[in-house]
Formats: sequence, C-alpha cells, structure tokens
Amino acid sequence: MRISVQEAAFDLGQEAADFAAGRADMGAIVTFTGVVRDLPGDPLDVMEIEHYPGMTEAALTDMAQQAVTRFSLGDVLVIHRFGALKPGEMIMMVATAAPHRKDAFAAAEFLMDYLKSRAPFWKREVTAQGGDWVAAKDEDEAALDRWS
Repeated sequence: MRISVQEAAFDLGQEAADFAAGRADMGAIVTFTGVVRDLPGDPLDVMEIEHYPGMTEAALTDMAQQAVTRFSLGDVLVIHRFGALKPGEMIMMVATAAPHRKDAFAAAEFLMDYLKSRAPFWKREVTAQGGDWVAAKDEDEAALDRWS
C-alpha cells in the first residue's frame, strides 16, 4: 500500500505501470485519475488545495486499509496533490489490485467517494472574480453513504 500526498505532478503512465508490475496473482487492476476541471462561465485560474501534513496521510492510510480489508485487495495506491493546480492538471490517482474485477472496481469507487467527501483537504477555486472555498455537495455525501 502506498499513500502519497504531494505538491509535485506525477507521471500517470509510470505510476500505473509501476503499480501493475509483478501482479500475476491479481486478476484486476483498476486506476482512476482526477483532473482539475474548468468552471463554466467563469474560467478557473487555479484550484488551491490545502491540507494538514501528518493528519492527511494518516486519514488516507486508514481509509486505504479499510478498502484492503473490505474488498480483499492485494494492493492500493492513492496519490493526492496539494498546492496551486491549473485546469487540466491531474489532482489525484487511485489504483487498486484484486483477484477479481468486481472488488477492484468497487474499492476504487469507495476510495474516490471518500477522497471527494471526507479526506481532509480544503479546496479554493480562484478565478478573475476572486476566490471561493469549495463546499461539500449533497451528491458527494450520498455517494459515500452507500458504503455504510
């Protein structure tokens, strides 16, 4: 299991290849990458992402361990960036490896729902009009509730 909270960009292809290497015992590897999207009508200059070092890594490690146990994963990778990110930049990556695809897909979705609604990151969208903190959305909470 690898958890990385980092400011630096990551190489999606290399991360996916490294994660998949030597996994002959796993029948499925699922990857998901989140990208900073632009805002309709008011172009996004940057998405500023803040976190508390130590606390964030501990929270992500705990959630990844829950996914490993719940979905019988062979391995999991979570990368999440912080700092000022421009539209089109990769913000996060989740990779799961499991003997069967159903568990690999479900675990990836479980982790993405957690990252979207509970992970201790604070996001601020900055446009030419100024900056606004991103509030939690009801649909993100509902997505996480289905795992209860």
